[in-house]
Amino acid sequence: MNVRKSFEKEIEGLKNSLLNMVELAEKAIASSLEALKTQDLKLAEEVIKNDQEINQIDEYINNKVISMIAQQQPVATDLRKIIVALKISTDVERIGDLAVNIAKSTLHIGKEKLIKPIIDIPKMAEIAQLMLHQAFDAYNKEDVELALKLAEVDDQIDEMYGKLIKELLALMARNPENIAQITQLAFICRYIERVGDHATNMAENIIYMVKGKQSNLNT
Repeated sequence: MNVRKSFEKEIEGLKNSLLNMVELAEKAIASSLEALKTQDLKLAEEVIKNDQEINQIDEYINNKVISMIAQQQPVATDLRKIIVALKISTDVERIGDLAVNIAKSTLHIGKEKLIKPIIDIPKMAEIAQLMLHQAFDAYNKEDVELALKLAEVDDQIDEMYGKLIKELLALMARNPENIAQITQLAFICRYIERVGDHATNMAENIIYMVKGKQSNLNT
């Protein structure tokens, strides 16, 4: 196998590892929200436990990237592909951590009667999951247009976050006895908003990979 084919095969291997990470992170976010809605504390604990699988893949990608840079000594576009794979891995690992944070907040709330039906928070989380999925799709296809669209979706999440926080603050004023639960729900909203930010980071890195130019979509 020549050097070029060997490099392309290793890049494909990185993509497969990243896809695995993204699927696990999507599942973690979905499970953490399901645990919140149903107050399934066992499911919340599973989300926390399963995070080590995402961390292991992240560590593998880190080691693989170091090895590829040392052995292949890539330049220009090839180097950007490797570095961006590493950066995306970091963002996905942090999204996994945010799912863990949601699960921990669910455990803090426990079986206490919920102050409000959990409807809008999962809707925001679904959009964040879609962003993560689309970000990987843009990376896989090296699609700059799709990456740019993620900034618009992130604006939707930011708007939903703002409305939810206002609603929770109003609830807090009317129900001071439930301040601990409402605070945890506010934390969860923030964690989901951060998922959108990490997906937007991924989009910025995809644009850098393809065009070699830095961009700022988090404005």
